[in-house]
Amino acid sequence: MKNFILFPFFFLLLSACSSVSVNSDYDKKVDFSPYKTFAFHKTAIDKVEISDLDKKRILHSIDEVMTSKGFTKSDNSDLLIAFFTKEREQVNVNQFNMGWGYGWGFGWNPYLWGGNTTVTRYPEGTLYIDIIDAKKKELIWQGEGEGVLTKDTHKKDEVIKEFVTKILEQYPPQKK
Repeated sequence: MKNFILFPFFFLLLSACSSVSVNSDYDKKVDFSPYKTFAFHKTAIDKVEISDLDKKRILHSIDEVMTSKGFTKSDNSDLLIAFFTKEREQVNVNQFNMGWGYGWGFGWNPYLWGGNTTVTRYPEGTLYIDIIDAKKKELIWQGEGEGVLTKDTHKKDEVIKEFVTKILEQYPPQKK
């Protein structure tokens, strides 16, 4: 019986930890099959207003994922990759009232008990990855990942890698 009661708790715990939600868009007229090489769009990346350490983490993750997909890093590349970020504070207010009551609604109710309100604040961020045709200088694909950020330096690599991996799972797009 205990396991039956604990199961919903663990399900809620796991669903509350949902990580990164992703979306992508692309130019439907582009044939993505000829693209084999990539480079980073340095001037665009230099403008991103995050720490240099986080930039390195993102660049390393993009490099790792693109290489695992069979792309080669090159000075004379087919694709340029840029990224930018947005951050905002999320506020959640949870109210939990449980109890038994008796009264006439005149304000004070001596038999009503329970009730708890919690307010949590956390940073949520969005990472956009742009893939640009290097010869035409046109955006051909954009991926977006949104999720909870961390200030814990021991977890930053893991969180950033998760963002990048999930976003780039959608590249190249599969035409339907």
